[in-house]
Amino acid sequence: MKLAGLKSVDGAHEESIWAAAWAPAADHRPTAVLLTGALDETVRAWRPDDLASAGPPVRGHALGVVSLAAHPAGALAAAVSLDSFVRVFDVDSGASVATLEAPPSEVWGVQFHPKGNALAAAGGGSGSVKVWDTEKWQPITSLAVPRPEGARPDKTGSGKFVLSVAWSPDGNLLACGSMDGTIAVYDTNRMKFLHHLEGHHMPVRSMVFSPVDPHVLFTACDDSHIHIYDAKEKTLIGAMSGHASWVLSIDVSPDGLAVATGSSDRTVRLWDINMRTSVQTMSNHSDQVWAVAFRPPGGAGVRAGRLASASDDKSISLYDYS
Repeated sequence: MKLAGLKSVDGAHEESIWAAAWAPAADHRPTAVLLTGALDETVRAWRPDDLASAGPPVRGHALGVVSLAAHPAGALAAAVSLDSFVRVFDVDSGASVATLEAPPSEVWGVQFHPKGNALAAAGGGSGSVKVWDTEKWQPITSLAVPRPEGARPDKTGSGKFVLSVAWSPDGNLLACGSMDGTIAVYDTNRMKFLHHLEGHHMPVRSMVFSPVDPHVLFTACDDSHIHIYDAKEKTLIGAMSGHASWVLSIDVSPDGLAVATGSSDRTVRLWDINMRTSVQTMSNHSDQVWAVAFRPPGGAGVRAGRLASASDDKSISLYDYS
């Protein structure tokens, strides 16, 4: 497995880029589209092979965009801003579909359910995960993140600031990562807390489940490590290290064989999951890499894998993955 640089766009946004997501190919659009969100309060769309602009910027946020997620059907996406609003919009027209409100500092990472019928958001300082339905965009539930047994109370009350969220590919599990390194796992059929996953002690800013094993969860942490968990059985399967600083973002390849990570050490790394080792380091960026995202499979004329990365240096890069 390897990455090969295809294209980079400098000055893709006017400010730091903190989010990237691929909107899959849709009935009306034969190819996936790359979406990026930045502190310039906009979301931009890019064509999948040459990174040409795919439309005007999506505006409406009052503060920077910190997280993006695309609906699995490819037509809609959700953007989260520091203004504590989640804005759902049409990927192709940029038109607003819904605005979901949360109290200050209470939305960070977002992710759609694999079937597209729900949207989960890491609830920041609320110490919870918020879930909305995607038909009428009404709240379904708010899942509290319990304090681990034996944990010392801290001055903030619950002590939980929830940063990241991920659904398992079968939709049966939901996981979230917090500022203190805690990872909580929920049974989504009963909307009940199951257990914590232990091993990290610093912010878990990004996480993703394997597309080929619905129980395997990959986590990226400020401790510079990537952990591999069996999220259902509550076990740490493996750990990988190699970054010189915080691991800010992680995504898994559609074939389930590799993960890519972005770090504050300014690099993108490709990891062989079976070997548990870094196999390649890309140094396209000159600042922190806040987002990495593999293009989803499907679409007309798609012959190769693609990985995108986005950085504080205001640039985006596209790589061939093979």
